[in-house]
Amino acid sequence: MIDQVRRFNRTVTQRIGALDDAFLSRDRPLGQARLLWEIGPGGSDIRELRSRLDLDSGYLSRMLRSLVNDGLVAVEVNEADGRVRTARLTGAGLAERAELDRRSDDAAAALLGSLTARQRSRLGAAMAEVERLLVASAVQITVCEPRHPHARYCVRAYVSELSDRFDDGFDLARSISAADHEMTPPAGLFLVATLHAEPVGCGALKFHPDAPAEIKRMWVAPAARGLGLGARLLTELEERAAASGVRTLRLETNRALGEAIRMYRAAGYREVAPFNDEPYAHHWFEKAL
Repeated sequence: MIDQVRRFNRTVTQRIGALDDAFLSRDRPLGQARLLWEIGPGGSDIRELRSRLDLDSGYLSRMLRSLVNDGLVAVEVNEADGRVRTARLTGAGLAERAELDRRSDDAAAALLGSLTARQRSRLGAAMAEVERLLVASAVQITVCEPRHPHARYCVRAYVSELSDRFDDGFDLARSISAADHEMTPPAGLFLVATLHAEPVGCGALKFHPDAPAEIKRMWVAPAARGLGLGARLLTELEERAAASGVRTLRLETNRALGEAIRMYRAAGYREVAPFNDEPYAHHWFEKAL
C-alpha cells in the first residue's frame, strides 16, 4: 500500500502541475498560487493560514514575502495585539486570484473533457472518496488536560448537542459525574481529536479500582462526521484502557443517539442490564477487552 500511495502522489503532482515553476503558465509556483486562493477576498489571519495548510512558519513567511514583493499581498499588524498579523490581497492580488480561478476551471474542464461520461462519473466519485479519506488521515488524537480550551470547547458542544437531541433536554448537573479530576491521570483521561489544530471530537475514560472503567463524553463535531472518527476515538480509548490494565469497559447512552448505538454494537459492545442510575440512559453496554 505504501508503493500505491507513492505512485498516486507522483501521478497527481504531475497532473495538477505541482512540478512546474509557473503554475497554470503564471509567474509563480503552485504553493504561492494556493496561498493567494486561501487568503481570499476577505483576508486571513496568518496563524490560521499556517494551521489550515499545515505549513512551517518559516516557509509560509517566505511565500508571503514573495507575494508582498510582487505587490499581490499586504500584511497588516493588529493594533490591539502586535502578535496577530493579517494577510490581505491588494487590487493586483484580487485580479491575479481571479485569473488563477479562471485558468484552474479551464484546466479542470480540459481534464474532464478527455474522459467519457462514465469515466467522469467514476473520477468524481473516486475524488470525493479520496478527499474524505485524506481529511480523515489529517485528524490527530491526543490526551488533553480537561481544563484545556480544546477540551472545554468539546464538552460545551457535547452538552449543547445532547440538549437539542434528547427528548427532555440535558442538564449536565443531573448526569453521572465526569468531573475534571475524574478525567485526569491516574483517575482517568480525556482525548481530543483535532483537524488543522481545531478541536473536532473527544472521548474520556474514568478508571475504577477493581471495577470496569467507564467511557464518557463521546462526541464528534458535525463537520467531521463521516470520517470514521467516532470509531477511531473508541478504539483509542479501548487501547489506552487495556494498557492501563482495564479488562472490561462500560458505557451508557440515550435512545436518541442511534448512530452511536450502532457504532458500539459494531465494535463488539453487548447490551447489559443497567449498572448505574444515569437518568438520561436507555441502553447500557459492556465489552471485554
